[in-house]
Amino acid sequence: MARDKSPIVKQSRREGYALAPKAHKVMAKKTGIPGQHGDMRQRGGSLYLTQLREKQKVRRLYGLLEKQFAKLMKEATRAEGLTGEKLLEFLERRADNVVYRAGFATTRRQARQLVSHGHFTLNGRRIDIPSIRLNPGDVLEVRPKSQKSAYFKNLDQIIGAVGQPKMSWLKVDGKKMKIEVTGLPKREEAEAGINEQLIVEYYSR
Repeated sequence: MARDKSPIVKQSRREGYALAPKAHKVMAKKTGIPGQHGDMRQRGGSLYLTQLREKQKVRRLYGLLEKQFAKLMKEATRAEGLTGEKLLEFLERRADNVVYRAGFATTRRQARQLVSHGHFTLNGRRIDIPSIRLNPGDVLEVRPKSQKSAYFKNLDQIIGAVGQPKMSWLKVDGKKMKIEVTGLPKREEAEAGINEQLIVEYYSR
């Protein structure tokens, strides 16, 4: 399965946005674009560059490759409602993001790995595709066999350590290792600091 394996902290410095919790500490000490000539490349840019960087930031935040992101954007354009908000809704409803939002993983990359390794069932059937989009009424559960692993035996501690804010559209039961989708994500529940209109404008060129 294709995925971006480049260092998340390096990506965060490039976008000027912490894409993972561990990036906050590094970015507090190291500012600017990574690389030997990073400071020279950091300069005021055009509107196009601003749009590009916003697109790259969101794409990397949710862990998608370029083709995957462009495909999702096309679908959001065809969907009813505001394109930018639909894009964020589709991103939030991905199985790996739901696992992360529920606090079952400390990062989206870790959540993606948990799903791709087949640790979850969706409505009783085993899944290993992180991009599966969940709908209201869907139930995501840790497989009985996986519940016996060292990782999931400590799930309560992981959920407490992650400290994810409660999502209005998710019902999480840490003891039963179960996540129920009760609705659709609201715009304000997406990551802070995203300007989705810039992304829409980028693809409208």
